[in-house]
Amino acid sequence: MGISSKIHSTAIVHSKAIIAQNVEVGPYSIIGEFVEIGEGTVIGNHVTITGHTSIGKENKIFHYCSLGESPQDKKYSNEPTMLKIGDRNTIREFCTFNLGTIQDKKITTIGNDNWIMAYVHIAHDCIIGDNVILANNTSLAGHVEVNDYAILGGITGVHQFCKVGSHSIVAAGSIVFQDIPPFIMAAGYSAKPNGINVEGLKRRGFSSEEMAIIKKGYKVLYRDGNSLNEALDILKGMANDSLLINFYIDFIEKSNRGIIR
Repeated sequence: MGISSKIHSTAIVHSKAIIAQNVEVGPYSIIGEFVEIGEGTVIGNHVTITGHTSIGKENKIFHYCSLGESPQDKKYSNEPTMLKIGDRNTIREFCTFNLGTIQDKKITTIGNDNWIMAYVHIAHDCIIGDNVILANNTSLAGHVEVNDYAILGGITGVHQFCKVGSHSIVAAGSIVFQDIPPFIMAAGYSAKPNGINVEGLKRRGFSSEEMAIIKKGYKVLYRDGNSLNEALDILKGMANDSLLINFYIDFIEKSNRGIIR
């Protein structure tokens, strides 16, 4: 345990847990045997962190979260699977993140600099990239992937094995049954495309020229009446003009559930 860590007297921290310096653990929180917590992470009160869970540096974990608990998967039989959380994440109240399963990657992974609001559920084997925003009550089923800078509005549900592309945004209350390509705004039950995420791209420094290229790709994919195979062929022909088009191509070619149309 780090010498300068602040562990409240009512917290229960297993003697084998690895706690770095400058970690704070609030009242009545529980830290399990196989947990590792990086320097500068702050844990609120009544937080339970269990399982083989690794948490990086400078995270802020608010009250009543459950991190590293067993997957909600009937096949799970106490195998030593993992939860890995990166650095500088904000994890608000009542969030639940589960371990992975041996049927998939054996690990649930959350990257860096994510903003995860209250009551978010991240199920087994999910992969969350960097700089992602998951608003209140977002629920991700098992095996979901959310790429960098994606935003999911409140009360969004994502079906298992779906992928959400980088720089996309999903409106509050949407239900996602298929993959959402990068740069796209999506909304509804089930989620449908509604143009590109212009405001988000502006905020992240995309130029007007870059956004014009992204719009051209969107038009090929959704506005010109092309089948998916036809659109993919056209996009490949455009790829030499901009690497941004490759975001569409790579995502579509790796899609297992098909993209929203």
